[in-house]
Amino acid sequence: MRGARLLTDPGLGDPGQATALAVAGAEAAEGLAVALEDEWALYTPQQVAVPACALFARITAAGAAPEKLDECWSFSWRHQGPGPLTTFSSVAGMPYAASSSRVPGRRRPPARVWALRGALDINPAPGRVFLVGVHSTVRTRSISTATALAVLFSSAALSVVVTAGSASAVTVGSSWGMVVDGARHRVFIGDDARGQIVAADYGGNRVDSVSGIDGVADLALSEDGSILYAAARVSHEIVALDPATLDVEARYPVAAGIGPLYVEAAGGKVWFTYGEWGGQREAGLGSVDPAVDPASGTDPVSLGQLPLPNHGVTSPAFLDTDPSAPGLLAVGQRDFYDSAKQLLAVVDVSGPTPQLVASQSGGPTLYVNDVDLVPGNPAVLGGATKRYAYAGGAFTDTASYPFGQRADVAPNGLVAQVGSVEENRVSIYRPGESKAVRTYALDASQVAWTADASRLFVLVSSPGGYTLRVLTNPALSVPAITVNAPSTATRAKPLTVVGKVTATVKLPAGAQLKVTRTDMEHPNGKTLPAVTVKADGTYSFSDTPSSGGTVTYRVSYAGDAEHTTASAHDNVSVSRVTPSLSLNNNGKVYAYGTDVRFTAHLGTTYKNRTVEIWADPFGSDRPKKLVKSGTVNSDGNISAVLDMARDTSVYAVFKGDSRYKPRTVKVTAYAKVRVSTAVSRHYKTGKIGSTTYHWFRKSTNPRLTTSMTYYPGRHQRFDLQMYYQGSWHSLDSQYFALGTNGKSVVELGAPGEAGVKVRMRSVYVNGSSGDSVNSTTYGGWKYLYFSN
Repeated sequence: MRGARLLTDPGLGDPGQATALAVAGAEAAEGLAVALEDEWALYTPQQVAVPACALFARITAAGAAPEKLDECWSFSWRHQGPGPLTTFSSVAGMPYAASSSRVPGRRRPPARVWALRGALDINPAPGRVFLVGVHSTVRTRSISTATALAVLFSSAALSVVVTAGSASAVTVGSSWGMVVDGARHRVFIGDDARGQIVAADYGGNRVDSVSGIDGVADLALSEDGSILYAAARVSHEIVALDPATLDVEARYPVAAGIGPLYVEAAGGKVWFTYGEWGGQREAGLGSVDPAVDPASGTDPVSLGQLPLPNHGVTSPAFLDTDPSAPGLLAVGQRDFYDSAKQLLAVVDVSGPTPQLVASQSGGPTLYVNDVDLVPGNPAVLGGATKRYAYAGGAFTDTASYPFGQRADVAPNGLVAQVGSVEENRVSIYRPGESKAVRTYALDASQVAWTADASRLFVLVSSPGGYTLRVLTNPALSVPAITVNAPSTATRAKPLTVVGKVTATVKLPAGAQLKVTRTDMEHPNGKTLPAVTVKADGTYSFSDTPSSGGTVTYRVSYAGDAEHTTASAHDNVSVSRVTPSLSLNNNGKVYAYGTDVRFTAHLGTTYKNRTVEIWADPFGSDRPKKLVKSGTVNSDGNISAVLDMARDTSVYAVFKGDSRYKPRTVKVTAYAKVRVSTAVSRHYKTGKIGSTTYHWFRKSTNPRLTTSMTYYPGRHQRFDLQMYYQGSWHSLDSQYFALGTNGKSVVELGAPGEAGVKVRMRSVYVNGSSGDSVNSTTYGGWKYLYFSN
């Protein structure tokens, strides 16, 4: 195998080899723990048996190691003498003498290997050594070594890490247990993946945490609430903590192969369940007597306390207690290897020895994956699904709920149930009822009530694990209200609204609903007369809307001792009159830069007499803009003046009122470009007939400079005509680009003969000159005459 080290290799007596072996063992244990977090790591009993045997051998060997450490420390102390210890350095994450060489190629293992698995951590400061939680199956050796070192150096301590967290949401990697502390308004959650206990307030905010609880499973509070107990399944111990500070008060080793897993406090003791590997031995019930001092020589931990021999179940059982039944302990489980083997029992633990009150094993109707005592009744909730009354030492199936995974029963009898895996629900049931009063769509794993049942704490699946959710007043029924109003209606005409209220708990007789109408005249709502719910849950009311447009009818229930608030609404489109609105100058063409007055006329309306005039010049570079907004005059008119530099769409906008609809009208007015042409290189101007000509020598090239309103990409069309046979004839039309200064220069070739008459003009053609933001504009003709 890769990475294996032969124990027969020479040099094992060398300190470097001993340290490297310790590091390799810790890394292997850490790697195995990580691998086993995957649910498919091992999935047959045969596969489980191999690492189980290997771990047993490792634990057995580890149990002897502390004794050897005592000898090594004694030896090093004798050789060191009475003076301070030599300064230590770290080799591969373990403390070691400065004279030793570093083990090459080995990375430092994760810190939690030492903090949680129990490695020695030596402070580089001389004369100080700390033993960080050495936990092994052989409890007497582990505690002995810790005590010896503490006495030797007068500075050793069993260590856990307590962190006061900021107020934030609580997320845990995985959790087996959650318990509510009503006196301190705290909820404690075990995080098995991180080996810690997290404390949250009643708002669900993280306020504290403690680490170093290796494999924390179930949690429980003592009967007086003064001690928090945690079942640490990996380190095999019951850990007692102060719930106010999360300081560890005591650790009670449990000599079991599996567990302890589940824990409860009753009859002055702490009760827990445990088992052994392989499914060959029945799981058992154990106890811790906090009144017993271990130093007295009496072990406070007792095993084999379940007064039900030959029950056949090898998996550690679930436990539950209830303040209304002091001294009683509910026990229930199904066998991991054979689900036909199941156990359900109630045990009286108030006396010196547990006494069986009722029991049942196996049976086709029993499926125990959880157990809860029912407050105020001699009954238990088995498997979060079936309710069993007990009397005369036996159970009777009295009621059932839809199948669930886990449940918790509040002191007032309310049942919170986590549904099946496929359902992703948390349902709340009233005592004795099998129909849920309220259901939440949550993918949950655990639930826990406060003592007054005003809050339910739920662990909900989330990225990275489970997040704590707090449900307030979860036992209140949530009414569902329907509101059905006509889709359309005529203003000032009566209409009728009908609806129905349904709830898991029927509304009280005479319950009333609040009705509010929201419309344009009452944007904040107007309260209408309340309406009474009929015995069948239906209701109806009539109203005459005075305002048109969208009218909203909202129906609300204020809630009561058994119901939450609820509301619903429906909309009605109420008719309005279309007003008269007009705007002048549609289709007119104006010279460039003309100031044009646009006048809008508004006819009869109710209250709103405001009209807006908007201008939207052609071209994407100029957005639509508001030119004027105001109240029309007594004639119903309002005007705005526009400088016509482009074709422009002009809008008159009336936004409507409670009786007249909004309306918009549009006109389009057009603007020409400004265009002119300058002639140069002529030697004179003079008339031929009544027309003025520019005179050129027959060998001179005329220069014609056109000025036109500029727009990006714009071209002017140059038209050229010649006079012969008594009329003008087109020679050519050609487009020339404008410069950014709006000018275009064209030079004509000289004809080389006298007596030639030509004329030219510059034209902007909408759509053909490169854009469409102005109307087609023709420049004036320029006449040219060529002479000798």
